[in-house]
Amino acid sequence: MDFIELQIKTSRDLADILIAELGEIGFDTFEETDEGFNAYILEGSFKEADVKEIIQKYSFLGIASYETVKIPKENWNQSWETNYHPIEIPGRCRVRASFHKPDPSFPLEIVINPKMSFGTGHHSTTYLMMELLLDSDLQGKSVFDFGTGTGILAILAAKLGAAHIDASDIDEWCIENGMENIAINDCSNIKIQLGTVKEVKKNPSYDLAIANINRNVLLEEMPDYAAVLPEGSKLYLSGFYETDLPVIEEKASSLGFRKTTHRVREKWVATAFEKKAVE
Repeated sequence: MDFIELQIKTSRDLADILIAELGEIGFDTFEETDEGFNAYILEGSFKEADVKEIIQKYSFLGIASYETVKIPKENWNQSWETNYHPIEIPGRCRVRASFHKPDPSFPLEIVINPKMSFGTGHHSTTYLMMELLLDSDLQGKSVFDFGTGTGILAILAAKLGAAHIDASDIDEWCIENGMENIAINDCSNIKIQLGTVKEVKKNPSYDLAIANINRNVLLEEMPDYAAVLPEGSKLYLSGFYETDLPVIEEKASSLGFRKTTHRVREKWVATAFEKKAVE
């Protein structure tokens, strides 16, 4: 049986919701793009009316448009592997799938086999967060990765020398996929949990918290991040547009953080904060 590739253009906020909904109607593979994401399903299980219903259901949250492409079964693996390219941060880190050959010229290499979760390095926010981590001294540090997705940022933190990493997500698919990727990369110091920021078990404090989610969730959950970050600790955030940076900064400042830097890539932003001393 052939496959259907659903190419969806939408915002990051809406993409997470649509992926969850599409997973409920048979889509089982997702690939993030800078314009949204691609979703895959067996042709016999594809019902366009269901897709239209889902998009209409969440139209109040933003615009989503889509196109469909039929992929013959015999071309499925070739198509998937052809379209899934390794991500390279020049001279520093390479992210690849298990079917790609290793490249020993990179000091760090991460293997990510995505299923129904975001975080392959293809999206600008993931790339930007990786750059922030690569520029950080994580040797012996404790880290919490909120909204871990594929586990890519937690895995990078481990490879950069972090002593212990906690990671969480609200999606069971992400937990399953994250555990698989953590095992593939042999990162035994990562503990992954299912649940919201309020539900998961956390240590009293961390040296760094990272969250690549979306604007609204970040604004809502930032007080919970702040609660486990003592003076001098750091907070890295992404998943929002450059136009949203002022409101993110304002919220962080109200919680005792000061911005140390931010990066922009294709209108997306990643920003770093440090917890100020209590005056």
